[in-house]
Amino acid sequence: MARLYILLFVVQVVLAVCALISCLSAEEDDIRHLPRIAWVLMILFAPLIGSIAWFVAGRKRRTDGGGMWSTGARPAERGPQRPLAPDDDPEFLRSIEERSRKEDQQLFQRWEEDLRRREDDLRRREGDPPREGPRPEV
Repeated sequence: MARLYILLFVVQVVLAVCALISCLSAEEDDIRHLPRIAWVLMILFAPLIGSIAWFVAGRKRRTDGGGMWSTGARPAERGPQRPLAPDDDPEFLRSIEERSRKEDQQLFQRWEEDLRRREDDLRRREGDPPREGPRPEV
């Protein structure tokens, strides 16, 4: 019997904590019937009854499927849906591809210039005149 009382006490405490978090994080427009401070005091001083009353009558029911962990924004306030992660966003992926393409081209140009400079240095050391004009593409 003692185990049952301990279990019910733990359930009551968890319910009260969840109700208190929900009440404190609710938007002012979502609180019904009483002011927020009255709900908080009811949850603190009568945890079981206050918590159940908060979940039943104190807050507006969400129709967007949002719960305790939702953003709290109503569907009309959210605006256009954006991807959740950057790798799901086609614009982001396109910008990375363009940036990487530009960086690759710049890197190849630096390598080519460095290679030409080294070849010219080797030719000067060997006594050959440096080549003039563009090099053939390989």
